[in-house]
Amino acid sequence: MTTITAPTTSPPRALTIDERLALAALAVDARITTTPVDLDDVIRLPVTTPLPAGPCPYRTPLAALLHRAWVRIETVGWCRDALFDESGAVCPIRAIRLEADSPRQADEACFILLEAIKRHWQAETIPSWNAQQTSSAPVLLAFDRAANLAHSRNL
Repeated sequence: MTTITAPTTSPPRALTIDERLALAALAVDARITTTPVDLDDVIRLPVTTPLPAGPCPYRTPLAALLHRAWVRIETVGWCRDALFDESGAVCPIRAIRLEADSPRQADEACFILLEAIKRHWQAETIPSWNAQQTSSAPVLLAFDRAANLAHSRNL
C-alpha cells in the first residue's frame, strides 16, 4: 500500500529589490497610455526669425558656416521634401553643403545641427525632422541653436 503525503509548503520568500523593481515597472507600463502626442499642439515657436540677416556674428568656422546656411534658407527659401526645388529653395543639408568649404566641414556642421535638433525635438535624422516641419521657422531656429552650440565649443 502506497502512502500519500501532503506536500510541505515553505513560507513565501521575500522578493528581492530587483524583483520588486521589475514588478513596479510592469505596473507603471500597464498604466501608461501609448497614444502619440501631436507636438504641433504643444510646441510653440517664435514667429520671428532668431538671427538677423546681416554680417556674421560668429568668428568660429562651423558657427559661421551654420550662419551662412541660415541666411541662405532665409533669403532663398526652405524646401521640405527634396534637396532643392525649381525656385532655388533648399533643404538644411543642401544649404550647409553649398556654403561649406569642404565635404568634411559640411559633415561636421550637419553633425552639430543634428545634435541641436535632438536636444529640442525628437528626430533620428535631419531629413526626417525636416519633413515634419510645416514652415521654415523651426528650421531657422535649429540653425540658430546649432550655430550657438558650435560657437560655444569654439568650432
